[in-house]
Parts: sequence; structure tokens; C-alpha cells
Amino acid sequence: MPRRDLSSARLIHNVFISFALLLPGTLRAQQEQNPPRQQNATQPDNASQQSQDKNQTQDTQQTPAKDQEAPQEPTGKPTEPEQENPNPAQAAAEKTKQVTAEAAHATKQLAQQGLVRMRGWEQSWITGIFVERDTPLVPLTSEERQQIYLRQTLITPGAYLKRMFAAGIDQARGVPSQWDDGWTGYAERFASREGQFISANSLAALANAKLGYEVRYDKCRCKGFVPRMRHAILRNFVTYNRTEQEWRPQLGLYGGAFGGGLISTAWKPHPRNAFAEGGRAMAGQAAYGTLLNFFIEFATDINRKLGAKE
Repeated sequence: MPRRDLSSARLIHNVFISFALLLPGTLRAQQEQNPPRQQNATQPDNASQQSQDKNQTQDTQQTPAKDQEAPQEPTGKPTEPEQENPNPAQAAAEKTKQVTAEAAHATKQLAQQGLVRMRGWEQSWITGIFVERDTPLVPLTSEERQQIYLRQTLITPGAYLKRMFAAGIDQARGVPSQWDDGWTGYAERFASREGQFISANSLAALANAKLGYEVRYDKCRCKGFVPRMRHAILRNFVTYNRTEQEWRPQLGLYGGAFGGGLISTAWKPHPRNAFAEGGRAMAGQAAYGTLLNFFIEFATDINRKLGAKE
């Protein structure tokens, strides 16, 4: 190779080696001389990190507000205020139940009071005078007989109530057929029943006073439904004499009923058979007297079943 070419190659080789040796130092020196370029390169990352931190801070600040605005979900277990204050529907139901119970109790008390008052009306409205089970029978004086007659015939409401009821039955049956079905016909039937009853009671009172027969019903001193019922039926056909121990037929009672039927033909429409009217009056006394005795005998038991206390 020529000497000039070797010198050139050697020069290029030396330059290249020198450049290679100087290049790292030059780059390091440039990095040390230009540090802002590295900071600028990292600024976007720091800015994005700060932006993320700022967003997280804003989200953290907004989260309590959102939680405050969101309604709280109900839980299965009620809180203490809910237990102390029930819902309106439950409160209304309990109040209604309480009012209903109080009304039922008040109604029961009123019914019992009414039954007790009715028991006081038995002797004046329905049953008349009777002798209690534990009360001994004592012969009646003339004054006592007079008082019983007035109470059973004229001066008690029951004396007129019974005739009103009987007149209503006659009105429904249309007897006598000559009387109309209006209020005028009812008034005529009531007056007829009242006149017949006063006549029959007056004749029976006179006959019983003359014979010395007992005019009051005495409750059976026996026990059991059948013996008491038998006593109620039998006492409508027999009564006691002056001894208050011996039984006699109810001659005065049925004699008065027959006489009242005879007398009623005087104002009833004709033609009328006096003996037939008397017989019907006796049959009516048998049925009505038995029913009345039965009611007197079991009135206390009926009241107890209905809830009235003695």
C-alpha cells in the first residue's frame, strides 16, 4: 500500500477513536448543562398526577354531599322511634278495637240493667201478684183481696196491656167479622175484651172471697224442670182453700170466665150464642192461665239465662 494511504487511514482511525472517547463525556456534559430539559420532560407526568389528585379530592368532597342527598335504605329491624310510634293504620286499628270493646261492654251493662228493671215490672205488667218459693202461704184478708183485685183489674199497666194484645189477635183474625179492620174496629175489639175481662175478674173475685180460695200463684217448692212445669199447669185448674194446704178446683176462676163470656154477648154483634161465648172464654182461660203460670214459674231462670243478676 502506498505510504500516503496508510497515513490517511491512520488519521481517520485516530479521529474516530477520539470521537468515540469524547462522545460520552460530551453527552454527560450536555445533560449537566441542560437540566431544565429533563424537568420539562417530567412536568407532564407531574401535572397529570396533580390533576388526578385534584379530581380525587373533588370526588372525595362531593361524595358526602351525594350520600346526604341519597335516601337511607330501610332495614329489616325498626329503629327505636318507629317502635315507640306505630304506623297510623295500626294505631287506628287498635283504637277501633278499644272503642268496639268499650261499646260492647256498655251495651251488655245496659241490657243487664234493662233486664233487672223488667224483673221489677213482672208483677205489674205481666205476672201480677205471686208467692215466692221460700215464702209461706198465709190466708188473705178482705183488704188484701181488694188490693189484689184492683191491681189485677184496673190500676196496673199490665191489666190494659194484656187486653191490647188480645184485641190485636182478634184484629188479625177478623173476629167479630162485623167490625172493620181499621182503628175503629180495633177500638171496638179492645173495649169488648176489656169489658169481658172486668166482668170475669169481678165474678171470680167475689166467688173466691166467698169460698175462701187462694187467688195468687205460688211457685213450686220442688226442683227440676218437669216437676215445676207440672205444678204450673196443675195450679191453673186447682187452688188452695182457707187452710192454704188443701187443693180445690178453680171454681171461682172458671166460673168468672164463663160469666164474662155470657155478659160479652150484650155488646157483641148478633146473632151470638151466650153459652158458646162462655165456653170459649173458659177455654181461653185454660190456655192463657197455663202460659201465665209457666212464665211466673220460670221468670227468674229466664232472666238468668239472659244475663240479669239477682
